[in-house]
Amino acid sequence: MNQQMINDLEKAYGLIIQANKDMIYVWYHQILFTWRWWLSLVFTIVPWAAWIVKRRKDSTNRLLYAGVITILISSWLDVVGILFGLWSYHAEVIPLSPAFIPWDFTLLPVITMAFLQYKPMVNPLVKAVIFSLIGSFGAQPLFVVLGYYSPKHWHHYYSFPIFFGIYLVAHFVVTRDNFKRL
Repeated sequence: MNQQMINDLEKAYGLIIQANKDMIYVWYHQILFTWRWWLSLVFTIVPWAAWIVKRRKDSTNRLLYAGVITILISSWLDVVGILFGLWSYHAEVIPLSPAFIPWDFTLLPVITMAFLQYKPMVNPLVKAVIFSLIGSFGAQPLFVVLGYYSPKHWHHYYSFPIFFGIYLVAHFVVTRDNFKRL
């Protein structure tokens, strides 16, 4: 291996370690137990509790499958956006999370599962448009106003096709009938 490459990588890892230490310090001293932190905690827990009560019990596994797919896609895209400086978040529930946990791990998948569950005969393209409008022009601007989300080199309308695609992928996986017993 090239020693210069190893040295450069170790230097970059050192910067990441220091950035993580700085993030933990800011979280502990300026975020933890603030109203934004408490609201984030509510956004993290309450939607799942509501979903547990309101879900179609006979579709739980199928809906959870779509929810997990939604989590994987949205989390990965969030990490990419953060790493490229397109946006940032300012009120993490726990430090060092890959992104905004209430959004990627709760609100987005639970809302996706609710859209999939209710009115299942409505054209998925229509539901995807409504889902994308709510996410891009409702939720994102609201989270900016609340101080959770800061788009840097990103416009809300860029998110529309992403939300559209996420919903259609979730719809695709939830409507598959080719699962066999193990």
